[in-house]
Amino acid sequence: MSEEAVLVARLKNPKSQNQAFGELVTQYQERLYWHIRRIVLTHQNADDVLQETFIKIFRNIDGFKEESKLYSWMYRIATNEALSFLKRNSKIQGISGDELQNNQIVNLKADPYFDGDQAALELQKALLELPEKQRLVFNMKYFQELKYDEISAILETSVGALKASYHLAVKKIEKHLKHEGLET
Repeated sequence: MSEEAVLVARLKNPKSQNQAFGELVTQYQERLYWHIRRIVLTHQNADDVLQETFIKIFRNIDGFKEESKLYSWMYRIATNEALSFLKRNSKIQGISGDELQNNQIVNLKADPYFDGDQAALELQKALLELPEKQRLVFNMKYFQELKYDEISAILETSVGALKASYHLAVKKIEKHLKHEGLET
């Protein structure tokens, strides 16, 4: 039995669930935080979405069928929570997707935890211009260095489609950065 299978069994057992969940949080908190942060951009929002993600994982662990890896399942939940957060935010504010993107850049500049330079800010602007799927694929492949088969399991998409999305994302980002006078 693999380490992951043992952890899942402990998570599903009411007697060991709390301790196992603490271990799960310790093991995956940072990775999931940065995955979410790349979608919602600011620390405060990422922190909120991360908490919601872990709540959802805890409540739904009995429904985990072990057909994929545990982290793929958790990344899928984190991705959906982050995207839902953005949609809820734009709906609450009564703004369009473009306005939400502009607000995200303004919020990122004001975020005390963002220590990027102008190039990092332009990269974030370029990423926000990408369609949602391309942005997710780029973030997972470029920043998190996940393999295509891992991304495929998380996003439930074929490897071929992911490679195409990543290639298109890279081209669009390069074009944006060249337009802004930054080298790629």
